[in-house]
Amino acid sequence: MDIIEVINLSEYELRNTSKDILVSAVILLREKIESDQEIYTSELSLIQAKLNEKEAELTNLKHQDVNTTANQPSSKQPEYNKNTGPKKPKKKKKRSHKGRKGAGNRPKPNPDVFVVNALQYCPDCHANLTTQPVIDTVVRIIEDIPPPAKKTIITEETQERKWCHNCGKIVASVSEAALPKSDIGLQALVLIAYLWVVSAISLPGIARYLNAFFRLVISTSGLSKMMIRLAGIMEPVYDEILTDVKGGMIIFADETGWRVKGILWWLWIFANGRTAYYWPDRHRGSAVVEKILGTLFTGVLVTDAWHAYMKIVCKKQTCMAHIMRKIRKFRDAYPDDYSIIQFYKKLRRILLDGEKLQSTRKDISEEVFLKRLQLLKKRLKNLLNWKSPSNTLATVIKKVARQEAYILTFVEHGGVPNHNNYGEYIIKKGILKRKVSGGSMSEDGVRAYAVLQSVAQTCHLRNLSFSSFMTTSLINYIRTGKALSLNAYEAKSIKPTELNIEKEAA
Repeated sequence: MDIIEVINLSEYELRNTSKDILVSAVILLREKIESDQEIYTSELSLIQAKLNEKEAELTNLKHQDVNTTANQPSSKQPEYNKNTGPKKPKKKKKRSHKGRKGAGNRPKPNPDVFVVNALQYCPDCHANLTTQPVIDTVVRIIEDIPPPAKKTIITEETQERKWCHNCGKIVASVSEAALPKSDIGLQALVLIAYLWVVSAISLPGIARYLNAFFRLVISTSGLSKMMIRLAGIMEPVYDEILTDVKGGMIIFADETGWRVKGILWWLWIFANGRTAYYWPDRHRGSAVVEKILGTLFTGVLVTDAWHAYMKIVCKKQTCMAHIMRKIRKFRDAYPDDYSIIQFYKKLRRILLDGEKLQSTRKDISEEVFLKRLQLLKKRLKNLLNWKSPSNTLATVIKKVARQEAYILTFVEHGGVPNHNNYGEYIIKKGILKRKVSGGSMSEDGVRAYAVLQSVAQTCHLRNLSFSSFMTTSLINYIRTGKALSLNAYEAKSIKPTELNIEKEAA
């Protein structure tokens, strides 16, 4: 009798079945259960192994995502001040009984054109209403731009030539509508420069825009030659910007990749609070830094710890936002290693205390300041001498220890941040242009971009109108053969002629 037959027996039949048959059935049933249990255990092991593989794949994808975003520029808020934990629900503010006055729209300017829309027919039934009296009127203000031009404005200029008895030669009148030997006016030239560097539009895009809205047909080759010539005129201003950068007490430096005919170049930036200098170069080494800044700088150089900046003799501050992001990357990759979290929190505390000491220096004596600074440095040294670190934490400490001499520099110098977010903000202009245009097609082209972008960004930092400055500077070039400098433009507070072109973004 097999197991199934024994299981299907009634209670009466079971009681009358011999003991040997029942024992045999129980033994068979036990063997069956053990066999099935081995099968289920084996299948469960396979399922668990596949689940572990999937979890490992997800973990690797997460690590790749973290590695990809670890060195992306942060906001202007220091990395260690960011709330990386779960967001707490914000408490709703109690509304006052009086209520807040609405901001409303900005006041509209005085109208230039007055239009009366006469109501001659009913918009619903189309009945004739010309004989009906006007009951009421509604007034609204509309701001718009001129419609696309049907043709360009072509001007024929006649230059008079006369004999100058004082100079003893024949002289001719000078036109300020366009550059010498150019048939494109200054307004169009400045607009093209604005679209190319400030709006980061590619040359083909500029050509299409000019044709669609102004009926001005210029090839991309012609646009390129115009920008190269314009950059050549602005070279003295470019040199002035470099001099101003080197004269500052704080320099923010960074670099990003660039392509010239598909070959890798580098676009460098050196900036202070009011000036930005862009420089294209084939190389990314220390020779570029020495060529721009020299071998000695009396101020503080804030960088992302790229070794090319270490050759220059000066005070240096490492971007701690980069270091803190790298530590967080290791922390997320190894969540079970609690020592990384402890190291991260202690380093963060040192930086916060450094910021506090920097801000309160004027309220304490120099002796107290130096004593507290030494305590900070001692805390940092003790932190880097972590006893028996794990392999992962040892890797983290090694990365931080390389920058030990440049971590607390900001404490000794007022106004110096412990991150290079400002430098990354400046270089973002070049990154955007590279993504739109893909780089440059010639060395003259990338040089022209660097010159004009330096002028545009410096105007932005100084709250000057790029279009107004360029127009005034070019008029001065037509008159004297030399572009007007930025410092002269600021000092004289020149009010250039109003141009019918776009204004810079805020």
